[in-house]
Amino acid sequence: MNSVLRVTLFCYLLFILPFHCYSQRSEDNSDLKQWPEGLSPLEVGKRVAWHFLDSPHFIFSQPGLPKTIAYPETCAWYGALEFAKSSTDSILLGKLKARFEPLFGKDSLLIPSPDNVYYSVFGAVPLEIYLLSKDSRFLKLGKWFADKQWELPSGQNIKPETKKYYDQGFTPQTLLWVDDSYMITILQCEAYLATGDRRYIERASKEMVMYLDSLQRPNGLFYHATDVPFFWGRGNGWIAAGMSDLLRFLPENNPDKPKILACYKKMMAALLNFQNKNGTWNELIDEPLSWVETSGSGMIGYAMITGVKNGWLDKNIYGSAARKAWLGLVKYIDENAEMHEVCESTFRKNDKQYYLDRKRNIGDLHGQAPVLWCASALLR
Repeated sequence: MNSVLRVTLFCYLLFILPFHCYSQRSEDNSDLKQWPEGLSPLEVGKRVAWHFLDSPHFIFSQPGLPKTIAYPETCAWYGALEFAKSSTDSILLGKLKARFEPLFGKDSLLIPSPDNVYYSVFGAVPLEIYLLSKDSRFLKLGKWFADKQWELPSGQNIKPETKKYYDQGFTPQTLLWVDDSYMITILQCEAYLATGDRRYIERASKEMVMYLDSLQRPNGLFYHATDVPFFWGRGNGWIAAGMSDLLRFLPENNPDKPKILACYKKMMAALLNFQNKNGTWNELIDEPLSWVETSGSGMIGYAMITGVKNGWLDKNIYGSAARKAWLGLVKYIDENAEMHEVCESTFRKNDKQYYLDRKRNIGDLHGQAPVLWCASALLR
């Protein structure tokens, strides 16, 4: 070997090869800690959380019904609280608590009545504020919501199926729409965390198992409802997030935990196969020509991130998918911290075109909320 070649080889081994190996390690596609500038969960989460604080209340306004805070705000508010906790941002936490204070006074009529699943989920917000502040006013209000969810409604016109669910130990607010699996779960989980009373978490696990048995298909995905045979993106996102949160809080000796974990893993394996190259999922998950939908993508991303971080999912398989999900999601956030391509509020309908034709909103809290959930999970 001539002297020039020896010097070249020596320089390569001393300088170039170590740098190349370091570069390969620093570009680990399964890494959930290192992020490009401006795209980290801390940076993005702050932008979205403070934008939420600057936004007015998101109100249900339907003919003949009182105007009250709608569940998309509940989900975003809860997400902002989780982000404040994960990022140890006491100023943000104080602002989020202060946003609630008028609801104890002049704005009390904006608190929804816990008489259906989409109103009852509001109780998760005061319960989370209690967990972070130990202010007993919030515990009292949130616990009332959680308890009312399992009470039979008053009146003479109770539907037979409502009474049937109640008699079997389920909430009479059961609809068996896939969305409910999150709404019910998060409220009862929060009540369990706030009180330590296992009755709440056992309600949540029993209810979740019924939804799994009723809506999960052999391919691992979920129908929107028992009579709607479509794999709606946000619907699958709701139950993916609901299972993830329930698994985080379920005691190890809960008899429903093995089944819930098995159904969760089956779903994650299916979703892995339908993930787009940019990390997102579609409005109808199994329809490759349907449009990218970001609220469902965020909720599914949250479920995968949570699974990898908690060791339920193999990081070597799912770590890169979780990273892609976050990086794909945040590219749909504009300079005003508003998410694009968010499916509007959607009822169930046995019509594929109905789902494909849904309006694509910007800044809709259905899409803002899961960004905060993902950011929180990545920072945990």
